[in-house]
Amino acid sequence: MKKSLIGAIVGGVLIFIWQTLSWTALDLHRPAQDYTVKQDTILQLLGTQLEKEGGYLLPTVPKGSSFEEANKLGEQSQNKPWATIQYHKSLNSSMNEMYMNMVRGLVATVFMVWLLCWMLSKWGKASFVNIFLACIFTGLIVFINEPYSQFIWYKIFDVRAHLIDALASWGLCGIWLGWWMRR
Repeated sequence: MKKSLIGAIVGGVLIFIWQTLSWTALDLHRPAQDYTVKQDTILQLLGTQLEKEGGYLLPTVPKGSSFEEANKLGEQSQNKPWATIQYHKSLNSSMNEMYMNMVRGLVATVFMVWLLCWMLSKWGKASFVNIFLACIFTGLIVFINEPYSQFIWYKIFDVRAHLIDALASWGLCGIWLGWWMRR
């Protein structure tokens, strides 16, 4: 248990550090959060047009619409602009909120690595290569499950950054766990 816990804490910190670098200093996710000089105008317009916070796909049909209505809109929308919007009425970027998000992110990452450590501990005498590959495969599973599945349908602009994150962060974790879990 102690080995899995220490492995999870260090592995989680390594992944958390990579994620921090990826979203900040390396700026890998810029394509999904790019700047427009018209941001104030767009936000003002959204504030007057959207009644509530939420995620919006434009164009789409109202809830409860028939399959035929959805098909018709799909045909009419071919080769025209479309968008996904995540709309929030107010931004809370206070330091307290930032710290809480960081703590929650770190705890979630440590827990995620602990789950993997628990499985690895059931393998008995696994080799460095097997542990490393298990971590790489975990990163690929994480990538395919969310960012790549989202890319298939919604063409997110930072899918490559998510793949780099999965391979780099879980690779670092794999190097650590490959050494640590065999001690």
